[in-house]
Amino acid sequence: MATLQGKERAAYVQGMFDRIAGRYNLMNRLMTFGQDMRWRRFVIARAALQPGERLLDLATGTGDIAFEGLRQVPGIQAVGGDFSIGMMQVGRELPLGDQVLWNGADALNLPYPDGIFDAVVSGYLLRNVIDIPRALAEQKRVLKPGGRIVTLDTSPPPNNLLRPFILFHLKTIIPTLGRLISGNADAYEYLPESTQAFKTPDELKALMQSAGFANVTYKTFMFGTMAVHWGEKPGH
Repeated sequence: MATLQGKERAAYVQGMFDRIAGRYNLMNRLMTFGQDMRWRRFVIARAALQPGERLLDLATGTGDIAFEGLRQVPGIQAVGGDFSIGMMQVGRELPLGDQVLWNGADALNLPYPDGIFDAVVSGYLLRNVIDIPRALAEQKRVLKPGGRIVTLDTSPPPNNLLRPFILFHLKTIIPTLGRLISGNADAYEYLPESTQAFKTPDELKALMQSAGFANVTYKTFMFGTMAVHWGEKPGH
């Protein structure tokens, strides 16, 4: 499934997230042993938001990162954009769901004017898009000069002693949990496959620099299998 290309892959990913929306948050807690909440807090800390600023949480899903922004910095304007309407419908019913402006949004053609956001954050977006440079260019376009980009995504397991155990978790444990908890084993086969096929942290850093972002750096988590990258749009 991770080998699908172009519009076929985009359609599969969209349908997949609609199907697993109801159990998505629970599966995230289980797959990451609850660490995903800590990573979201780190993402919002790196976004360096101030009250009154405008945040775009792209690939918002059920809104977890947008909600974290509202909790950490009351008074921000939080916009959640995603092409999975099913995920956002779940998010609207959660606490703080009425404080997020939810939009159907294609990451490769964002429905926002140039330069209107102070920060653009995303969780598990870039692994799923069919054109990473285009997705980064669109995020840069909608950022104000000096605006911040922060991305949370998976990374291929590093070549070390833990790699066999990490691969077992990805290839066996996660699909089994997916089948038992969500009833969609295929979705939780795609997610580990896309992790292994994704960019290394250094490769993603280079892509962000090529897109024109400045001061790009990253931090890895969970034995190198998760990475948060951040940078800024030049100018003020």
